[in-house]
Amino acid sequence: MISRLLEKIKLKNSRLSTKLIITYILLTVIPMGLLGALAYYEYTKSIEEKVGEYIPKLLKQANNNIENSLDELERLPELIYSSSDVMSVLRDSSYKNQSELHRDQFVVESFLTNTYLDNSSEILGAFLLSKNRSFISTRIPYEGFNIENQSLPYGEEHALGDKIQLILPKQASLKFEGNPPYILLMKQVTDFDNRKSLGTLFLAVKLSFIKDVLADLEEEKNGTMWVMDENGQVIFHTDSSKIGSVFTDINDYPLVNGSFQTGTGQEKTLISVNKSARHKWILVHSIPLKHLTMGTDMVRNVTVLAFLALVIITSLISCFLAWSVTKPIKKLGHLMQEVKEGNLSVSIPIHSNDEVGVLAQSFDSMLEEIRELIQKNYSIEIRQKNAELYALQSQINPHFMYNTLQTISMAVEDGESEMVVEMVTLLGRMLRYSLSNKDRLVPISQEVDHIQDYLKIQKFRFEERLTYTIQIELDSGSYFTPKFILQPLVENSIKYGLEKRKGLSIQISVKEILNKQGKKDILFTIRDNGPGINEEKLAELNSKLKSDPMGKRESGFGILNVHARVMMMFGDQYELRVHSSIEKGTEIRIQIPAILKSEVTNYSGIQEDGDGK
Repeated sequence: MISRLLEKIKLKNSRLSTKLIITYILLTVIPMGLLGALAYYEYTKSIEEKVGEYIPKLLKQANNNIENSLDELERLPELIYSSSDVMSVLRDSSYKNQSELHRDQFVVESFLTNTYLDNSSEILGAFLLSKNRSFISTRIPYEGFNIENQSLPYGEEHALGDKIQLILPKQASLKFEGNPPYILLMKQVTDFDNRKSLGTLFLAVKLSFIKDVLADLEEEKNGTMWVMDENGQVIFHTDSSKIGSVFTDINDYPLVNGSFQTGTGQEKTLISVNKSARHKWILVHSIPLKHLTMGTDMVRNVTVLAFLALVIITSLISCFLAWSVTKPIKKLGHLMQEVKEGNLSVSIPIHSNDEVGVLAQSFDSMLEEIRELIQKNYSIEIRQKNAELYALQSQINPHFMYNTLQTISMAVEDGESEMVVEMVTLLGRMLRYSLSNKDRLVPISQEVDHIQDYLKIQKFRFEERLTYTIQIELDSGSYFTPKFILQPLVENSIKYGLEKRKGLSIQISVKEILNKQGKKDILFTIRDNGPGINEEKLAELNSKLKSDPMGKRESGFGILNVHARVMMMFGDQYELRVHSSIEKGTEIRIQIPAILKSEVTNYSGIQEDGDGK
């Protein structure tokens, strides 16, 4: 994309130093500017989101505190039942002489003063109406509360039962000196013994308890808070003049728990709301967004100035670096051109310790490794081809073919047609397996089937002189093995075993084992009860196995061939081991990695080379 851009602005053929400067601007200055703008946007957005998440949590806690305060206040009217004198007065008839009326009034109002006013500074006054009587105790002067005033539900029966009714600000004509905001708690006093209403108790409670709860949230001078009911009646407001008014915009709020934005441009406002569970009061916090991001605007201005200064300084530095870099790179480019033309013996004259010097040293090391790899791969290729030749020779052994055809011929002469058909079938299957050189790695089940066919043919030839068993202790169809690693070893056992023995028994087993690293390997074991190998020949054989597996040797197949192919495919940690004792027989073990079908591609280089591609 950058090269196309350079081509469009006609700089494709310009000097490298010019391209480096242009590239610096494209890759550093512009992205840094965009990154700064994006960072500022994301930072301010993050502030808005964090505040939008944080404030509703505070509002919820504040609402819970308000609810708890209301619960405590709503328990206050119950205290009237603790005074037997007051209850006795309320049960009496309202028609008494003047002295008894004054006495009752003194008893009740003294109780109201001592119980409510003296114990709670938030209560402005207590009003008890009973049977056309009024008992009043207030902290400060008041007006607008009397029996004749019908703005309050003064009747004897209010169907409240045990419930307490809240009368919100400005719903009553009662006013106290100084016009402090308040709410009225109205509680019906009931004679539970006679199940009659004795009167109604009103407690005027200052809204200071709400202000105290919201004190921590009011620290932000630019924020506004208020409490209202579901109909928008404002119960408390940071602007006291709005207490008692109706907030009509509540119907436009998209939610009652959470945060949302209103307005556009500089007039955007973040509004957070929370609705209480019991009283359904809605607590609202409103603050203009510009006040939330005021600190980031100053950071933005400082960042812009710092960015411009940084661009000027780094541009000068980039010009110097562009010149210092292009000179050795140009020299290195000439040397690379020589290598491209086939000269791998070039010498790198750059010896600095900077990045270009490290590049030159790395290039020099790469050339050295290439020269070594060419030599090594040439040697490996020759050895690999020799191994393939040995394997091919072991696949089609002319002695085996001659002896098998001779056995078939004798069976034809003896008229054993079934034996002939079976031997021809087995031989055809072996030849088809031998000539299919597409893969070097085949399922273990195919290799086992092949050696079974081979042993069956040899059984026809040697009859009772040869016995064999094959034991498979794994899922032979799931694991893969190099092709033709069993037949050369079994051939050796038969060849040398039947030379000195009248009978030969061969045991073949295949099983899973764990190697030293704790990974799965496959172990092939071929045992026979042949004459064995003496210590001198066994030592010579083991010496050959430990030496260069692909060195020149007289035999092109057999133990050495299998050992060489296993090492070439899987490395020195996998090998063929021979254990033998005179007159006790020989045991050969071949250990290879457990290769699943999905892992065969790891040996694709080996596979492809096998079919000459």
